[in-house]
Amino acid sequence: MICSKMEYILSTSGLDKMPKLLIGIGILLVILGLLYHFFGNIFSWFGHLPGDISVEKENFRLYVPLTSMILVSVVLNILFRIWTKFFM
Repeated sequence: MICSKMEYILSTSGLDKMPKLLIGIGILLVILGLLYHFFGNIFSWFGHLPGDISVEKENFRLYVPLTSMILVSVVLNILFRIWTKFFM
Protein backbone atom coordinates (compact mmCIF):
# COMPACT_ATOMS: atom_id res chain seq x y z
CA MET A 1 0.00 0.00 0.00
CA ILE A 2 2.80 2.45 0.81
CA CYS A 3 4.50 1.61 -2.46
CA SER A 4 1.40 2.42 -4.48
CA LYS A 5 0.94 5.75 -2.68
CA MET A 6 4.57 6.71 -3.36
CA GLU A 7 4.23 5.76 -7.01
CA TYR A 8 1.09 7.88 -7.24
CA ILE A 9 2.80 10.87 -5.60
CA LEU A 10 5.83 10.57 -7.88
CA SER A 11 3.76 10.19 -11.03
CA THR A 12 1.49 13.14 -10.29
CA SER A 13 4.20 15.53 -9.17
CA GLY A 14 6.49 15.03 -12.16
CA LEU A 15 9.34 13.69 -10.03
CA ASP A 16 9.42 10.52 -12.10
CA LYS A 17 10.99 12.56 -14.94
CA MET A 18 13.74 14.06 -12.78
CA PRO A 19 16.25 11.17 -13.18
CA LYS A 20 16.02 11.43 -16.98
CA LEU A 21 16.62 15.16 -16.81
CA LEU A 22 19.62 14.80 -14.49
CA ILE A 23 21.14 12.07 -16.66
CA GLY A 24 20.62 14.24 -19.74
CA ILE A 25 22.30 17.23 -18.08
CA GLY A 26 25.18 15.00 -17.00
CA ILE A 27 25.68 13.65 -20.52
CA LEU A 28 25.60 17.18 -21.92
CA LEU A 29 28.21 18.35 -19.42
CA VAL A 30 30.48 15.41 -20.24
CA ILE A 31 30.20 16.13 -23.97
CA LEU A 32 30.95 19.83 -23.42
CA GLY A 33 33.91 18.94 -21.21
CA LEU A 34 35.34 16.59 -23.83
CA LEU A 35 34.86 19.18 -26.57
CA TYR A 36 36.63 21.79 -24.48
CA HIS A 37 39.45 19.41 -23.59
CA PHE A 38 40.20 18.27 -27.14
CA PHE A 39 39.14 21.37 -29.08
CA GLY A 40 39.76 24.20 -26.59
CA ASN A 41 41.01 26.58 -29.25
CA ILE A 42 37.61 26.46 -30.97
CA PHE A 43 36.06 28.23 -27.97
CA SER A 44 38.74 30.94 -27.73
CA TRP A 45 36.22 33.54 -28.94
CA PHE A 46 33.94 32.79 -26.02
CA GLY A 47 34.32 35.43 -23.33
CA HIS A 48 35.67 38.01 -25.73
CA LEU A 49 32.44 38.95 -27.47
CA PRO A 50 31.32 42.54 -27.98
CA GLY A 51 29.35 43.46 -24.89
CA ASP A 52 31.59 41.57 -22.47
CA ILE A 53 32.82 44.18 -20.02
CA SER A 54 36.48 44.08 -19.06
CA VAL A 55 38.17 46.71 -16.87
CA GLU A 56 41.83 46.36 -15.90
CA LYS A 57 43.78 48.72 -13.65
CA GLU A 58 46.95 48.35 -11.60
CA ASN A 59 45.50 46.45 -8.63
CA PHE A 60 42.04 45.77 -9.94
CA ARG A 61 40.51 43.58 -12.61
CA LEU A 62 36.78 43.38 -13.39
CA TYR A 63 35.33 41.05 -15.96
CA VAL A 64 31.59 40.79 -16.63
CA PRO A 65 30.82 38.41 -19.54
CA LEU A 66 27.38 39.86 -20.22
CA THR A 67 27.02 38.91 -23.90
CA SER A 68 28.57 35.49 -23.36
CA MET A 69 26.10 34.65 -20.60
CA ILE A 70 23.16 35.81 -22.72
CA LEU A 71 24.42 33.48 -25.46
CA VAL A 72 24.72 30.60 -22.97
CA SER A 73 21.19 31.31 -21.72
CA VAL A 74 19.72 31.24 -25.23
CA VAL A 75 21.54 28.02 -26.16
CA LEU A 76 20.51 26.27 -22.92
CA ASN A 77 16.92 27.44 -23.38
CA ILE A 78 16.82 25.97 -26.89
CA LEU A 79 18.38 22.69 -25.70
CA PHE A 80 15.92 22.34 -22.81
CA ARG A 81 12.96 23.03 -25.09
CA ILE A 82 14.18 20.38 -27.55
CA TRP A 83 14.78 17.95 -24.66
CA THR A 84 11.31 18.43 -23.19
CA LYS A 85 9.60 18.22 -26.57
CA PHE A 86 11.18 14.93 -27.61
CA PHE A 87 12.03 13.15 -24.36
CA MET A 88 9.36 14.15 -21.82
